[in-house]
Amino acid sequence: MLSKRDFILLGIVAVLITFGVWLDLVVPEYLGRITNLITGVTQDGTTGDVWRNGAAMFGFAVGAVIVGIIVALLSSVISASHAARLRRKMFEKVGEFSQHEMNKFSVASLITRTTNDINNIQQFTSMAIQGIIGSPILAIWAMTRIAGASWQLSLVTAVSVTVMVILLVVIILIAMPRFFRIQILTDRVNQVSRENLTGLRVVRAYNAEEFEQEKFDKANIALTKNNIVVGRAISIFMPFLSFLLSTMTVAIYWVTSSLISSGDMPMSFIGDMMVFSQYSVMIVFSLIMVLMTFAFLPRTIVSARRVYEVLGTESTVLDGSGELTEGNGRDIEFKNVSFKYPDADANIVTDVSLYIKRGQTVAFIGSTGSGKSTLVNLLPRIYDATEGEIKLGGTCVRDIPLSELNTVVGYVPQTAVIFKGTIRSNIDFGEGAGTLSDDDIWKSLEVAQAKDFVEKLEGGLDAPVSQAGKNLSGGQKQRLAIARAIARRPEIFIFDDTFSALDYKTDKKLRDALKKDTKDATKLIVAQRIGTIKDADQIFVLDKDKIVGRGTHKELMESCEVYKEIALSQLSKEEL
Repeated sequence: MLSKRDFILLGIVAVLITFGVWLDLVVPEYLGRITNLITGVTQDGTTGDVWRNGAAMFGFAVGAVIVGIIVALLSSVISASHAARLRRKMFEKVGEFSQHEMNKFSVASLITRTTNDINNIQQFTSMAIQGIIGSPILAIWAMTRIAGASWQLSLVTAVSVTVMVILLVVIILIAMPRFFRIQILTDRVNQVSRENLTGLRVVRAYNAEEFEQEKFDKANIALTKNNIVVGRAISIFMPFLSFLLSTMTVAIYWVTSSLISSGDMPMSFIGDMMVFSQYSVMIVFSLIMVLMTFAFLPRTIVSARRVYEVLGTESTVLDGSGELTEGNGRDIEFKNVSFKYPDADANIVTDVSLYIKRGQTVAFIGSTGSGKSTLVNLLPRIYDATEGEIKLGGTCVRDIPLSELNTVVGYVPQTAVIFKGTIRSNIDFGEGAGTLSDDDIWKSLEVAQAKDFVEKLEGGLDAPVSQAGKNLSGGQKQRLAIARAIARRPEIFIFDDTFSALDYKTDKKLRDALKKDTKDATKLIVAQRIGTIKDADQIFVLDKDKIVGRGTHKELMESCEVYKEIALSQLSKEEL
């Protein structure tokens, strides 16, 4: 998922790494020359030769450092831009999900995947660019430089590398299963934390602090133990590595001195020994970089799998490619519609057929769990019907582009969703934001019975709104959500038990204002209050996933026993 620019930068990095490796390899050669000059092995050397070789070595070393810094910066740019694109794609993908996909991935898990998992991929990408490209080049080049110098010294290097590889493989085998569990346990910690913070008032009201603390401690301790095991395994490697490098250096010096003492090597081999020693360390460090990169590979594989699990999930609600026509005056028709939640045993809605004319006010009422909200949610395609067909203006809603369908339908859920910002930004929201005039916004607030309390706020339309509308009451948030829908001037309103947060007086005034201001719009109302729906043009009564009554309030009082029971449980006969 690298961009064209990243591939260009990657090519530049490869060239710079190769140049940097050459600089690194030149430095030990000058070190060997200087060693021979200082020890007097090179008899015709002068102090000037030492300084010249030292200056050259210093220059090459500085050049290698500068190249290394540039490579590190470019690697960071490539990995960071790659991570940014992944986060953007994750955000866009989640925005396309239907409610079914949102139920599949918990909110806590999606947050972890968008942050922690992508950060793991970013860190590995940066390490891999430098470790996998540069380290093998350095190791192979160094091996060719020392090949044939001495089989005894080569054996010392080979043994050291073998021991290091075996140790690292053991550590990876220990850590790998833990990496798989860490991400899952991180999800759990986020989930528990989010539940506790969201339900803080309920937790305190029920004195459940200790219970929540125990639940958090259980998740936190499990995550901590896994991190400790991984940390211990990796921390053991570093001291052993230091010991291994020191032992290898001592072994090289000892073997070299033995060879010179026995006369198998001349005194000039002292300089070669210094070069060999430096090259051996380079080989070991190169392999360490490669192996350490692969040590973090299991964690990255887990994170990548979790990220691409989201990116590879296709929404069950697919975008339509047809056109929304004006046929049938944008009437709404449900034809033998049934719906069952994924993995559920029984239908929530079964074989529902109904016809709603444009401009009608239609209400849905029934006992809890009868399928009222589910039924109306099928129209804006929050879910798709599992059987049957829903038509809008003669066109199946599955064939209507979602952007166009969302423009036609204004949806207000029972739980008001308010965003951090201002009153204005919450009303003038969505596609075409910034086009509403102040008069349009005030008009929407007036219809929603929110104008009075907004006028009293300091700043009016520009009054600040905190995250999730925490500085507003439940009724105020609900009225703002209704005003937001009204401001869009949709052709169809869906009020999913929206008026339950309002008092009876405000409820009545709001419905009267809606009837006057949106008289040409179709209104679908899910409600529990008889007073809210008794003036509707049609009322559909649901019971046990089916429609058991339809008609006006007066007709249902005479013909539908379920509706009559609900009505009498709320109002007296005289009031009805």
